[in-house]
Amino acid sequence: MAKTPSPWDNDDNNNPWPENDVSSAPSTKKNLQPTINFEFKWWWVALVLVLLWLASGLYQVQPNEEGVVLRFGAYHETTMPGLHYHLPYPIENVHKVNITQERSINLGVQESQNISANTFTESHMLTGDENIVDINLTIVWRVENAKDYLFNMQNPDQTVRVAAQSVLREIVGQSQMMPIISGDRGKVEDETKEELQKVLNEFGAGIRIVRVKLQKADPPKQVVDAFNEVQRAKADMERFKNEAEAYRNEILPKSRGEAAQRLQNAEAYRQAVVNKAQGEADRFLSVYGAYKNGKDVTTKRLYLETMEKVLGNSDKVIIDSGKNGVIPYLPLDKLNKGGN
Repeated sequence: MAKTPSPWDNDDNNNPWPENDVSSAPSTKKNLQPTINFEFKWWWVALVLVLLWLASGLYQVQPNEEGVVLRFGAYHETTMPGLHYHLPYPIENVHKVNITQERSINLGVQESQNISANTFTESHMLTGDENIVDINLTIVWRVENAKDYLFNMQNPDQTVRVAAQSVLREIVGQSQMMPIISGDRGKVEDETKEELQKVLNEFGAGIRIVRVKLQKADPPKQVVDAFNEVQRAKADMERFKNEAEAYRNEILPKSRGEAAQRLQNAEAYRQAVVNKAQGEADRFLSVYGAYKNGKDVTTKRLYLETMEKVLGNSDKVIIDSGKNGVIPYLPLDKLNKGGN
């Protein structure tokens, strides 16, 4: 019985088919080798793709960032700066949040640039004394907690803006207009920062307010002329008041000094009159005592003293006719006057 040759036998001596009859030989060996090569390359490609997929989980968090890892869309963990790994997408993915960058929001700036002269906007606020003030405010903030920042607020910028407007309106509504305009802006800024931080903390926003700056606080354009006129009138009132106060400070001490002087003069006059009256009373009492002791002598002495006073102012000269005569040429009237 003849041996059937194998079609995969490479021995040319055992080739059952004629050498020149190529068309009659089977092509199984030539078809198998490309298949094996194809399968081998596919596995390598698949392995490389798997390795690349696994390597895609490596990520770097910068010193000014926090990484928030999500697993199937839910919060998993927060990673600090450095090299980390998370399960490849779509199992896990990471959001990097800059926690040192300062962001700012301006209230009223764009509005005040785009309004007409007869339009009121959100930058116009009512004060506690029922006046309207046009305020431009700048709020600087940064992310404090990356998890709360990403998951507790849908639109952080809009949330901060709306909360700031609400807080600012409340504070301005409790304040007077003139302190806000004239220089007490630091109080408004501090109160706005404090109250806004409380509101954001209640929201769990994960935001820290760095500073609040009141850029402008003026009367609205619609009433600025009237407001300036009122301010000028108030300035005139203050000037007149100061002038009146200065005149008062000048005239009061002078009047008080004159009044004190008159009181002192009156007191001195009173004392002099009292003393004189007291002296006369004492003198009368002493004369009365002497009179009681010697009526005749006292009566004669009083008479002589009284006549001396009466005749002392007279131009007449009374001469007693005695032994001694009067020289005719003696100027008796001038002697009397000379004696005075």
